[in-house]
Amino acid sequence: MSDLVLALDIGTTSVRALVFDSSSAVRGAFREEFRPRYPRPAWVEIDPAEMWEAVLRVWHGALAAAGVAPQDLAAAGIANQRATVVAWDAHTGEPLYPAIVWQDLRTAKRVNELLAQGVFANTMASSTKMEWLLREVEEVRQEVASGHARFGTVDSWIAWKLSGGRAHVTDHSNASCTGLYDFASGRWDEAQLEFFGIPAAALAEVLDSSGVRTLTDPATAGARVPIAAIAGDQQAAAFGHLRLHKGEMKITLGTSAMADVNTGDALVPPPAGTYPLVLWSLQGQRSFCLEGAVMTAGSAVQWLRDGMGALPSLEEACSLPHTVSDTGGVWAIPALQGLGTPHMAPSARALIGGLSRGSTRAHVVRAMLEGIAFRCSEVVSTLAAAVGQPEASPVRVDGGAAINDFLVQMIANAVGSPVERPATLQATALGVAYLAGLATGVWGDIEQLRDSWCLGVRMQPLWSADERRERLREWQARVELALAAASRLGSTEAL
Repeated sequence: MSDLVLALDIGTTSVRALVFDSSSAVRGAFREEFRPRYPRPAWVEIDPAEMWEAVLRVWHGALAAAGVAPQDLAAAGIANQRATVVAWDAHTGEPLYPAIVWQDLRTAKRVNELLAQGVFANTMASSTKMEWLLREVEEVRQEVASGHARFGTVDSWIAWKLSGGRAHVTDHSNASCTGLYDFASGRWDEAQLEFFGIPAAALAEVLDSSGVRTLTDPATAGARVPIAAIAGDQQAAAFGHLRLHKGEMKITLGTSAMADVNTGDALVPPPAGTYPLVLWSLQGQRSFCLEGAVMTAGSAVQWLRDGMGALPSLEEACSLPHTVSDTGGVWAIPALQGLGTPHMAPSARALIGGLSRGSTRAHVVRAMLEGIAFRCSEVVSTLAAAVGQPEASPVRVDGGAAINDFLVQMIANAVGSPVERPATLQATALGVAYLAGLATGVWGDIEQLRDSWCLGVRMQPLWSADERRERLREWQARVELALAAASRLGSTEAL
């Protein structure tokens, strides 16, 4: 039997495919970017057809890179940006409107109305986006009336296309991000569907994260390959890190930094700025998590390169901080897109202070990386307290920014616990490959996954408890400056 699994990782600006073998090694990979569109201020859309075409190209590109054929695959899995909404015609398979991306804020006014009525909602969830489509797009209304319309998150859309229109499916991790999911029953929430006017028949079937869902259409995929896993990107990354027990945590260091802690087989009360979600469902048993966010992480380094010209390349952010022994008194609050967990102050803005004539770009870059690490520490502390776990538990990291040794070490210092980086930084793809491989016998059980998982580096905190406490005290005082500045402008809002 083949031991090869192809993982699709469909993000907001790119899609990649990776072929893994049973030793967790990448045998081939291919990545392609696509461009979100911004037709109006605060609107973010993606052409679903363009996304689908990119998926096909990376599917075949990764197979070519691995030197294998589609029929050599044991399974495929889909991990995806969450809560983005696609509407399509079930008869033609054609999109009815551009995909409305999770970042899109067109329903912000509606969300505020719902919150004022005591109805929980947020702009990132799918519910108000589907409601907007039903209210504003005539073609969607017509297709709903005829029974031909289908609504889905990105995983549902791609599974539909890969299967040649045979499967309309999703998993519990994605469903839990829509605002339409009943956490108690593990089904679509009938009251919410009625409230938003969304027909249940238009939504996907909610299934386990691991299990053969359908077969790919040979006309597009080249062979009948089992689609054996679906998971939201952050949940897939947690599985790729094997964060399988209560209290275990991971941070994905990308444009933002998303932290998830396993809360076991039950929901726990979410502290400020965190969200309860389903991690995954295996053999009918769900695991849950709390998620917190550092809104600006890798994007802060990109800004130093593109906005400030302080870096000729992102790679220099790995070496430049080591050319100075400290920040020379410079400090930075990386709030270029507001402050997330636990502050939830979207209108807070970044601050850079402590500058002098002796300050250099190396000091500023080092200060920004330290600021990202301190923000990660705030989120980790919030999540750890929620599950009653000591902060000394190891944290695992992945994502593009995790390649930066200085940043990873600073996170260990600021969190006060070891930080582990796996041999492959593509934990999202690895996680959904694990889920697909478990369903098809590539890995027999969790213990085989543990045997194949490879640690890259483990960094121990270098600060004493007293030094860490003092640095965190200084950090909190500077965060208060950012919050106070936003408050004086009359623009701070609690989500």
